[in-house]
Amino acid sequence: MLDQIFDYLNFHFSIEAPIVLLILVFLEAVLSADNAIALAAIAQGLEDKELERQALNFGLVVAYVLRITLILTATWVQKLWQFELLGAAYLLWLVFQHFTSEEAKDDRHHGPRFNSLWQAIPVIAFTDLAFSLDSVTTAIAVSQETWLVLTGATVGIITLRFMAGLFIRWLDEFENLEDAGYVTVALVGLRLLLKVVNDNLVPPEWVMVTAIALILAWGFSKRTLTESPQVEAEKTEVPK
Repeated sequence: MLDQIFDYLNFHFSIEAPIVLLILVFLEAVLSADNAIALAAIAQGLEDKELERQALNFGLVVAYVLRITLILTATWVQKLWQFELLGAAYLLWLVFQHFTSEEAKDDRHHGPRFNSLWQAIPVIAFTDLAFSLDSVTTAIAVSQETWLVLTGATVGIITLRFMAGLFIRWLDEFENLEDAGYVTVALVGLRLLLKVVNDNLVPPEWVMVTAIALILAWGFSKRTLTESPQVEAEKTEVPK
């Protein structure tokens, strides 16, 4: 009996588990690009680089706790379509808020603005939770082993923090990237809404990944125009 148990464990840990874990990590990385842009755009609402970093750190700690709770209750949550409806409504509300707002100085859309760090943290955490309603379902479909899904979620949060940090910098460098990010958020929100209406209407995962990739390619297609230090110096030089 012990030999059979060890053989079973060796099979799952040496062959199946690493492969499944790699698949889960890959899915988390691919499906987190739009999430990372959304979180980066939300953090930018603090308009202070140090506060933005802190908001991402604390926000994703709370998000991690919410993800673990979601995974542990996934079987129950999946039976309640109201959660997906709330997630879809929340994501679509974020998109609406973004595209109906404009900066007076440059007429560009922007995400929510915050007066303090503690206003941004729950928005970051609940935005990640709304995204997780879709990604956790995918993870559970890949593996029924809870510890594997939990490990994938842990790696996913770490990856998400790294990617969000990169996107905060890239949002300043690429003119269309923030709009592109919110378009992908809209896609995730619509996908959740379709799951509520009729699961058969939900597009396959490869369609979503392809669409997100094309939208992000557009987002990275145009750099923000910045003037050289010499030109800026000439503008600020006092005429003699």
